[in-house]
Amino acid sequence: MNFLEIAKNRFSCRSYSDKPVENEKIIQIMEAARIAPSAHNFQPWYFVVVSQNKELLKKTHETYHRDWFNDAPVVIIAYANKEKAWTRKTDQKNHSDIDISIAIDHITLAATNLGLATCWICNFYVDKVQELFNLPKNLEPIALIPVGYCNNKPDLDRFEQKRKPLDEIAKFL
Repeated sequence: MNFLEIAKNRFSCRSYSDKPVENEKIIQIMEAARIAPSAHNFQPWYFVVVSQNKELLKKTHETYHRDWFNDAPVVIIAYANKEKAWTRKTDQKNHSDIDISIAIDHITLAATNLGLATCWICNFYVDKVQELFNLPKNLEPIALIPVGYCNNKPDLDRFEQKRKPLDEIAKFL
């Protein structure tokens, strides 16, 4: 697929098969996150990939309140490190959220390119995630990203119909 095909085929999957995800694919996905750009190349992120430890995966599933999430065979937890992020001097804007978002987008697109599906979850129990992984307080959990093979790929044309036309979102001068 070319890039636009990959981007158009990426969707929020909410039904995963029980087929395991190959380790090679997980590594490729994480390599895509590793090479993501960040402000001043500070790379203010950290990722926890849960797939091998079934007990820990079950506990990770308890950090989000939707039943479909329990079927995800892999969950990537994306953390931002605000202390290591670049901050714009003029208004003190910390770019950790922007930087981690770029890396997460690399993850979702790389997974799509490998025939996998993802979802970007922000409405999770942050306190449960912090307790479960016991990482330093300067690492803020930003998103959960389930990864796996989709059970039922949606009609992607339906999504295209919901997108605003280009002339509503951009001005060419």
